[in-house]
Amino acid sequence: MRTQFFLFRLFLFLGTALLATLAGCKGNLPEDPPTTVSSVDLAAYAGFWYELARLPVPFQREEELATARYTLNDEGTVDLVNTAIRPDGSRRSVTGTAVPVEGSGNARLKVTIDNIFARIFGSPPSYGNYWILKLEPDYSVALVGSPDRETLWLLARELELSGPVFNRYLDHARAAGYAVDRLIVNNGEFPDDAIDKP
Repeated sequence: MRTQFFLFRLFLFLGTALLATLAGCKGNLPEDPPTTVSSVDLAAYAGFWYELARLPVPFQREEELATARYTLNDEGTVDLVNTAIRPDGSRRSVTGTAVPVEGSGNARLKVTIDNIFARIFGSPPSYGNYWILKLEPDYSVALVGSPDRETLWLLARELELSGPVFNRYLDHARAAGYAVDRLIVNNGEFPDDAIDKP
């Protein structure tokens, strides 16, 4: 019985994660979608990122930290590993694949999570569900959101951003129509020894 309950919770988590990733993206593109950067070098974008702020998502608890690792494939797609870190240091990860939207300069990607629910609910929309809204020239900071403005992530290569840089990205998100007053902020919350970069 305990095993069945565990499996039920596991499938519920994976299904919720997928649905949240695709949230709002099964319908039509919003009439006033946010503006993305003009182009992205996916080789430079690949690598390890810390999630310093995010809008709430149902598959991640408020107190959890998170990281992302992106690996560029030869065919131009990106493998991803998203890891949530609990306060006790334990982790759980999901994997997936991101495919650039044709004609977007790699600034819009279609992300699919690798689990049974992806096969049930199908692929993300043609216009993508992972839009890169702002990006530092040296690829050290990225602001990413969904076109329906339901999800938003501020990613950085380091554990903490300075106040001016952090606020500049929040101002950009606010101007783009995202509810930054609802952000869960983890800027500077990562312990120095909590995470080993791959």
